[in-house]
Amino acid sequence: MPNTGDESLAPGDVHECWSILPAVAAVTSRLRLGPLVAPTSIHHPALLANRAATLDRLSKGRLILGLGAGWQINEHAAYGIPLKTPGMRVSRFEESIQIVRSLLDSDRTTFHGDFYDITDAPSDPKPVQETLPILVGTGSPRILRITAQHAQDWNTWGVPELAADRRSVFAESCCAADTDPDSMHSCVQALIFMVDDQRAIDGIIAGEMGNRSIAGSDDHLIKQLGRYADDGFDETIVPDFALGDTAEARLDAYRRFNDDIASQL
Repeated sequence: MPNTGDESLAPGDVHECWSILPAVAAVTSRLRLGPLVAPTSIHHPALLANRAATLDRLSKGRLILGLGAGWQINEHAAYGIPLKTPGMRVSRFEESIQIVRSLLDSDRTTFHGDFYDITDAPSDPKPVQETLPILVGTGSPRILRITAQHAQDWNTWGVPELAADRRSVFAESCCAADTDPDSMHSCVQALIFMVDDQRAIDGIIAGEMGNRSIAGSDDHLIKQLGRYADDGFDETIVPDFALGDTAEARLDAYRRFNDDIASQL
Protein backbone atom coordinates (compact mmCIF):
# COMPACT_ATOMS: atom_id res chain seq x y z
CA MET A 1 0.00 0.00 0.00
CA PRO A 2 1.15 3.62 -0.38
CA ASN A 3 3.32 4.78 2.51
CA THR A 4 2.00 7.63 4.66
CA GLY A 5 4.60 7.67 7.44
CA ASP A 6 2.07 6.69 10.11
CA GLU A 7 -0.96 4.38 10.54
CA SER A 8 -3.18 6.41 8.18
CA LEU A 9 -4.17 4.94 4.82
CA ALA A 10 -4.06 6.51 1.37
CA PRO A 11 -5.57 5.33 -1.92
CA GLY A 12 -3.34 3.99 -4.64
CA ASP A 13 -2.59 0.79 -6.54
CA VAL A 14 0.47 -1.11 -5.35
CA HIS A 15 0.91 -4.49 -7.02
CA GLU A 16 2.25 -7.39 -4.95
CA CYS A 17 5.95 -7.63 -5.73
CA TRP A 18 6.48 -11.39 -5.91
CA SER A 19 3.45 -11.74 -8.20
CA ILE A 20 4.52 -9.08 -10.69
CA LEU A 21 8.22 -10.01 -10.92
CA PRO A 22 7.65 -13.25 -12.91
CA ALA A 23 5.65 -11.24 -15.46
CA VAL A 24 8.52 -8.76 -15.79
CA ALA A 25 10.99 -11.65 -16.15
CA ALA A 26 8.91 -13.13 -18.96
CA VAL A 27 8.95 -9.99 -21.13
CA THR A 28 12.56 -8.88 -20.56
CA SER A 29 15.94 -10.44 -21.26
CA ARG A 30 18.63 -8.13 -19.81
CA LEU A 31 17.20 -6.24 -16.84
CA ARG A 32 18.16 -7.31 -13.34
CA LEU A 33 15.06 -8.01 -11.26
CA GLY A 34 14.20 -7.97 -7.60
CA PRO A 35 12.35 -6.40 -4.68
CA LEU A 36 13.69 -3.16 -3.21
CA VAL A 37 13.23 -4.53 -0.60
CA ALA A 38 11.31 -7.52 0.83
CA PRO A 39 10.79 -6.97 4.58
CA THR A 40 11.76 -9.85 6.85
CA SER A 41 9.04 -8.64 9.24
CA ILE A 42 6.52 -10.07 6.76
CA HIS A 43 8.31 -12.80 4.74
CA HIS A 44 9.64 -16.01 6.26
CA PRO A 45 13.26 -16.71 5.18
CA ALA A 46 12.39 -20.14 3.75
CA LEU A 47 9.79 -18.56 1.44
CA LEU A 48 12.18 -15.78 0.46
CA ALA A 49 14.91 -18.25 -0.49
CA ASN A 50 12.58 -20.49 -2.49
CA ARG A 51 10.95 -17.59 -4.31
CA ALA A 52 14.35 -16.13 -5.12
CA ALA A 53 15.76 -19.37 -6.50
CA THR A 54 12.62 -20.00 -8.55
CA LEU A 55 12.61 -16.51 -10.05
CA ASP A 56 16.33 -16.69 -10.74
CA ARG A 57 15.63 -19.76 -12.85
CA LEU A 58 12.68 -18.15 -14.61
CA SER A 59 14.82 -15.12 -15.48
CA LYS A 60 17.91 -17.17 -16.40
CA GLY A 61 20.04 -15.75 -13.62
CA ARG A 62 18.91 -12.12 -13.37
CA LEU A 63 17.52 -11.91 -9.84
CA ILE A 64 18.96 -9.82 -7.04
CA LEU A 65 17.25 -10.45 -3.70
CA GLY A 66 16.62 -7.21 -1.81
CA LEU A 67 16.03 -7.67 1.92
CA GLY A 68 15.16 -5.25 4.70
CA ALA A 69 14.10 -5.38 8.34
CA GLY A 70 10.65 -3.85 7.71
CA TRP A 71 9.59 -0.30 8.48
CA GLN A 72 6.30 0.77 6.84
CA ILE A 73 3.95 1.53 9.71
CA ASN A 74 0.56 1.58 7.96
CA GLU A 75 0.86 -1.80 6.21
CA HIS A 76 1.84 -3.57 9.41
CA ALA A 77 -0.95 -1.85 11.37
CA ALA A 78 -3.67 -2.44 8.77
CA TYR A 79 -2.87 -6.11 8.25
CA GLY A 80 -2.21 -6.89 11.91
CA ILE A 81 1.47 -7.78 11.42
CA PRO A 82 3.60 -6.89 14.47
CA LEU A 83 6.32 -4.41 13.52
CA LYS A 84 8.30 -4.87 16.78
CA THR A 85 10.86 -2.44 18.13
CA PRO A 86 13.73 -1.34 15.85
CA GLY A 87 16.22 -3.44 17.80
CA MET A 88 14.10 -6.59 17.56
CA ARG A 89 13.51 -5.99 13.85
CA VAL A 90 17.24 -5.81 13.20
CA SER A 91 17.93 -8.91 15.30
CA ARG A 92 15.30 -10.86 13.37
CA PHE A 93 16.71 -9.53 10.09
CA GLU A 94 20.20 -10.68 11.07
CA GLU A 95 18.94 -14.22 11.59
CA SER A 96 16.83 -14.15 8.42
CA ILE A 97 19.62 -13.06 6.06
CA GLN A 98 21.87 -15.84 7.35
CA ILE A 99 19.15 -18.44 6.84
CA VAL A 100 18.35 -17.21 3.33
CA ARG A 101 22.03 -17.24 2.34
CA SER A 102 22.44 -20.79 3.62
CA LEU A 103 19.26 -22.06 1.93
CA LEU A 104 20.39 -20.58 -1.38
CA ASP A 105 23.91 -22.02 -1.14
CA SER A 106 23.84 -25.19 0.98
CA ASP A 107 22.28 -28.62 0.52
CA ARG A 108 20.75 -28.47 3.99
CA THR A 109 20.36 -25.69 6.53
CA THR A 110 20.24 -25.84 10.32
CA PHE A 111 19.87 -22.64 12.34
CA HIS A 112 18.64 -22.22 15.90
CA GLY A 113 18.11 -18.59 16.91
CA ASP A 114 15.80 -16.39 18.94
CA PHE A 115 13.32 -15.93 16.07
CA TYR A 116 13.77 -18.92 13.74
CA ASP A 117 14.34 -22.62 14.27
CA ILE A 118 15.46 -24.37 11.08
CA THR A 119 16.50 -28.03 11.15
CA ASP A 120 18.19 -29.89 8.29
CA ALA A 121 16.06 -27.94 5.81
CA PRO A 122 16.45 -28.33 2.02
CA SER A 123 15.69 -25.65 -0.56
CA ASP A 124 15.61 -26.89 -4.14
CA PRO A 125 16.10 -26.12 -6.91
CA LYS A 126 19.10 -23.88 -6.43
CA PRO A 127 19.50 -20.55 -8.30
CA VAL A 128 21.15 -20.31 -11.71
CA GLN A 129 23.69 -17.86 -10.31
CA GLU A 130 26.49 -19.49 -8.36
CA THR A 131 26.03 -16.80 -5.71
CA LEU A 132 22.64 -15.17 -6.01
CA PRO A 133 23.29 -11.61 -4.76
CA ILE A 134 21.50 -10.38 -1.66
CA LEU A 135 20.98 -6.63 -1.53
CA VAL A 136 20.33 -4.72 1.67
CA GLY A 137 18.93 -1.22 1.61
CA THR A 138 20.01 0.70 4.71
CA GLY A 139 21.80 3.65 6.25
CA SER A 140 21.64 2.22 9.78
CA PRO A 141 25.09 1.53 11.27
CA ARG A 142 24.01 -1.80 12.77
CA ILE A 143 22.41 -3.11 9.58
CA LEU A 144 25.40 -1.81 7.61
CA ARG A 145 27.59 -4.12 9.70
CA ILE A 146 25.25 -7.02 8.93
CA THR A 147 25.30 -6.05 5.25
CA ALA A 148 29.09 -6.10 5.17
CA GLN A 149 29.11 -9.58 6.70
CA HIS A 150 26.34 -11.31 4.77
CA ALA A 151 25.26 -9.38 1.64
CA GLN A 152 26.73 -8.81 -1.81
CA ASP A 153 25.00 -5.53 -2.67
CA TRP A 154 24.21 -2.34 -0.75
CA ASN A 155 21.57 0.27 -1.54
CA THR A 156 21.00 3.73 -0.11
CA TRP A 157 18.97 6.88 -0.77
CA GLY A 158 20.03 10.49 -1.06
CA VAL A 159 21.42 13.40 -3.04
CA PRO A 160 25.15 13.05 -3.82
CA GLU A 161 26.32 14.76 -0.61
CA LEU A 162 24.15 12.55 1.62
CA ALA A 163 24.95 9.40 -0.33
CA ALA A 164 28.69 10.12 -0.09
CA ASP A 165 28.44 10.46 3.69
CA ARG A 166 26.56 7.18 3.92
CA ARG A 167 29.10 5.50 1.68
CA SER A 168 31.86 6.52 4.09
CA VAL A 169 29.99 4.80 6.94
CA PHE A 170 29.44 1.78 4.70
CA ALA A 171 33.17 1.59 3.96
CA GLU A 172 33.95 1.74 7.67
CA SER A 173 31.47 -1.09 8.32
CA CYS A 174 33.10 -3.19 5.60
CA CYS A 175 36.56 -2.64 7.06
CA ALA A 176 35.30 -3.63 10.51
CA ALA A 177 33.93 -6.86 9.00
CA ASP A 178 37.18 -7.47 7.07
CA THR A 179 35.30 -7.01 3.78
CA ASP A 180 36.69 -5.01 0.87
CA PRO A 181 34.01 -2.35 0.15
CA ASP A 182 35.00 -2.39 -3.53
CA SER A 183 34.09 -6.09 -3.69
CA MET A 184 30.43 -5.26 -3.06
CA HIS A 185 28.09 -3.81 -5.66
CA SER A 186 26.53 -0.54 -4.50
CA CYS A 187 23.55 1.37 -5.81
CA VAL A 188 21.88 4.64 -4.90
CA GLN A 189 18.50 6.10 -5.68
CA ALA A 190 17.06 9.59 -5.82
CA LEU A 191 13.90 11.18 -7.11
CA ILE A 192 14.55 12.84 -10.46
CA PHE A 193 12.71 15.98 -11.56
CA MET A 194 13.45 17.21 -15.08
CA VAL A 195 12.41 20.85 -14.65
CA ASP A 196 13.82 24.24 -15.61
CA ASP A 197 11.56 26.54 -13.58
CA GLN A 198 13.55 27.83 -10.59
CA ARG A 199 10.47 28.26 -8.43
CA ALA A 200 9.53 24.63 -8.97
CA ILE A 201 13.11 23.52 -8.26
CA ASP A 202 13.21 25.49 -5.01
CA GLY A 203 9.90 23.98 -3.91
CA ILE A 204 11.14 20.44 -4.54
CA ILE A 205 14.41 20.95 -2.68
CA ALA A 206 12.60 22.58 0.26
CA GLY A 207 10.07 19.75 0.44
CA GLU A 208 9.90 16.70 2.66
CA MET A 209 11.92 14.63 0.16
CA GLY A 210 14.39 17.40 -0.64
CA ASN A 211 17.45 15.48 0.53
CA ARG A 212 16.42 12.63 -1.75
CA SER A 213 15.60 14.71 -4.82
CA ILE A 214 17.64 16.02 -7.74
CA ALA A 215 15.82 18.72 -9.69
CA GLY A 216 16.90 20.95 -12.53
CA SER A 217 17.96 21.17 -16.14
CA ASP A 218 19.37 18.24 -18.09
CA ASP A 219 22.92 19.58 -17.65
CA HIS A 220 22.44 19.88 -13.90
CA LEU A 221 21.05 16.34 -13.64
CA ILE A 222 23.93 14.94 -15.69
CA LYS A 223 26.49 16.61 -13.41
CA GLN A 224 24.75 15.52 -10.21
CA LEU A 225 24.25 11.91 -11.33
CA GLY A 226 27.86 11.77 -12.46
CA ARG A 227 28.93 12.51 -8.89
CA TYR A 228 27.54 9.14 -7.77
CA ALA A 229 29.98 7.33 -10.04
CA ASP A 230 32.80 9.59 -8.87
CA ASP A 231 31.97 8.61 -5.28
CA GLY A 232 32.18 4.91 -6.11
CA PHE A 233 28.57 3.89 -6.69
CA ASP A 234 28.05 1.27 -9.39
CA GLU A 235 24.42 1.98 -10.23
CA THR A 236 21.78 4.68 -9.92
CA ILE A 237 18.13 3.72 -9.56
CA VAL A 238 15.44 6.16 -10.71
CA PRO A 239 12.07 5.56 -8.97
CA ASP A 240 9.09 6.11 -11.20
CA PHE A 241 6.58 7.63 -8.77
CA ALA A 242 8.00 11.15 -9.19
CA LEU A 243 7.92 10.98 -13.00
CA GLY A 244 4.21 11.30 -13.66
CA ASP A 245 0.69 10.55 -12.50
CA THR A 246 -0.04 7.87 -15.11
CA ALA A 247 1.84 4.91 -16.54
CA GLU A 248 1.97 6.64 -19.91
CA ALA A 249 3.45 9.82 -18.43
CA ARG A 250 6.05 7.85 -16.49
CA LEU A 251 7.04 5.88 -19.60
CA ASP A 252 7.44 9.10 -21.59
CA ALA A 253 9.58 10.57 -18.80
CA TYR A 254 11.78 7.47 -18.67
CA ARG A 255 12.29 7.65 -22.43
CA ARG A 256 13.34 11.29 -22.23
CA PHE A 257 15.59 10.59 -19.27
CA ASN A 258 17.23 7.71 -21.16
CA ASP A 259 17.71 9.69 -24.38
CA ASP A 260 18.75 13.08 -22.98
CA ILE A 261 20.41 12.32 -19.63
CA ALA A 262 21.42 8.69 -19.12
CA SER A 263 23.03 8.56 -22.56
CA GLN A 264 25.40 11.36 -21.51
CA LEU A 265 26.67 9.62 -18.37
